[in-house]
Amino acid sequence: MKNLKFIFLLLLFSCISLETSDMSQNTEKAYFAGGCFWCMEPPFEALDGVIEATSGYMGGTIENPTYEQVVTGKTGHAEVVEILYDPNIVSYEELLEVFWRNIDPTSLNYQFADVGSQYRTEIFTIGDEQNDLAKKSKEVLENSGKFSKPIVTVISEAPEFYIAEEYHQDFYKKQSARYQIYAEASGRKGFLEETWGED
Repeated sequence: MKNLKFIFLLLLFSCISLETSDMSQNTEKAYFAGGCFWCMEPPFEALDGVIEATSGYMGGTIENPTYEQVVTGKTGHAEVVEILYDPNIVSYEELLEVFWRNIDPTSLNYQFADVGSQYRTEIFTIGDEQNDLAKKSKEVLENSGKFSKPIVTVISEAPEFYIAEEYHQDFYKKQSARYQIYAEASGRKGFLEETWGED
């Protein structure tokens, strides 16, 4: 009987291990800078296949930056969202579409009410495939005639990602009323509705 229990437990732990392994193999990451990271989490987390959107900093010259440092615009870092997703459910191309439809890609070093290089738009890619897809999507947008001004969003290789402070994570959920006021007052919500409609 003891041997049967041991075998059962061994099989159980093996299944758990396989499931965990499968989960890790079926996830990928993507990084997008689109101005205030509070506003970039919601559209991505609303997508089926996106497991989590995490706010953080990327692209600067100092390690482990704080918000107080980044907000000065002197660190070179941008506010970024790290997207953990299942590519079997949502594609990188779909993530790119969500990114473009939630920013003003013609604004250099600012997004709406937020001014400074920390609020620039940038796509940080991992590997050749993401890089190629990002460049192709930018070219399609440029040729679409949607914007009369040039697309200034930069595409670059992803450096190290630094997670932002806990109070920034899921801000739109934790401080829903404050977030809604900010999204409206910043001009982002109105611009996106005017440009893309209310879908």
